[in-house]
Amino acid sequence: MEAVISQPGVITTQTVTISQSPRWGSDLCDCCDDCGICCCAMWCFPCMQCDTASDFGECLCLPLLDARLMGYLWCCGICPPVTIAMRAAIRERYKIPGSICNDCVLSCCCYTCTWCQIAREIKVRSQTSSITTAHTTLISNAPIIPQAHGYAPIVEY
Repeated sequence: MEAVISQPGVITTQTVTISQSPRWGSDLCDCCDDCGICCCAMWCFPCMQCDTASDFGECLCLPLLDARLMGYLWCCGICPPVTIAMRAAIRERYKIPGSICNDCVLSCCCYTCTWCQIAREIKVRSQTSSITTAHTTLISNAPIIPQAHGYAPIVEY
């Protein structure tokens, strides 16, 4: 007499979801939240801009276009398009509510603070880890033959 036994093995893992708040992690003028970013902006603002753009996955030279378009006096009458685009992209990626009009006003009036807020947001969001869980089902259909005749079980993989 031959018996075939099939027992599925199930490996289950626990799912943990970490969600970010759908708003900015810091306010526009919260420079003391990360003094390193603030000091970098104070001593070499273009370097901080380029690092921030690179950390976000954009070309590191992208912020330098704002300087060319606006002039180095920061007040030639046009809004900084790269800064507005970066701020809007941050809001889009992290699902932060806001408007392009608000981005434009903040970028024109508080240019340096806007970049510091963007840098802080990227830093905080990149440090938070999200846990992805996979459920794996292991099914083994290895026939088992009784050992009445001295045979070992047949295991096929």
